[in-house]
Amino acid sequence: MTCGGTLARMSQSAVQVLAPSPGPLGRGALPVIEAALARKIEDSTSLLREAASQFARMVYANSLGAEAIVLTDLICTQVPQIDIITIDTGRLPEETLSLLDRLERRYHRRIQVYYPDAAAVERYVREQGINGFYNGLPERLACCQVRKVEPFRRAIAGYDAWITGLRREQSETRADGAAITRDAHGIAKVSPLLDWTEAEVWTYILSKKLPYNVLHDRGYPSIGCAPCTRAIEPGQDNRAGRWWWEQADSRECGLHPRRRPATG
Repeated sequence: MTCGGTLARMSQSAVQVLAPSPGPLGRGALPVIEAALARKIEDSTSLLREAASQFARMVYANSLGAEAIVLTDLICTQVPQIDIITIDTGRLPEETLSLLDRLERRYHRRIQVYYPDAAAVERYVREQGINGFYNGLPERLACCQVRKVEPFRRAIAGYDAWITGLRREQSETRADGAAITRDAHGIAKVSPLLDWTEAEVWTYILSKKLPYNVLHDRGYPSIGCAPCTRAIEPGQDNRAGRWWWEQADSRECGLHPRRRPATG
């Protein structure tokens, strides 16, 4: 689904179209932020400020996705004391790395990049093969553990809280989230965009003419490592292109635990 498809679905209550003008997606019209979204922006900013005052050290784990653009802008312009980090797994698309450079240039701020442990990557490839993650769920989760989860845990070590771009509508596994929770390691997890819709995310990005990953214009609503991400077809779930060979309920990397069905 392209961003053009996203805008086509936006309701008039969320977006008011201006007179035609060249836009970042080349469609000739830009959305503007209306009252309902303005309130969500205020609420998200307030949550970030409250969390920054509550937790001595807080970091944003930047995924470089669409939600990340919103949060990067809010943090850099409204709550700049929050640190920003990101993970380069070693298999990211070039378009994602180019976006990282554009963000650093726009906000005149370095985003600290963490990398997987080289020995762990070599061991995984030696045992599973260069693309061993296609062989099954255990192999894929092991790859995510080496390339993403371990460097992420190393990156947030010593922090009291970390920020995510989770939204309820992204998937069933994320629908029951709370604005502030504790992760499996006891660190506070803050999710300022939980109640934002996809349309509102793109209204914010486009109205402010923020940089974003050009793969979004090529049918990639959710972007991860290059070999584990593909474009989706119209009508598919936004995360259908992530680990597409797996069942939908397993399509998480391990940072956000999957919701388990109730028993009894």
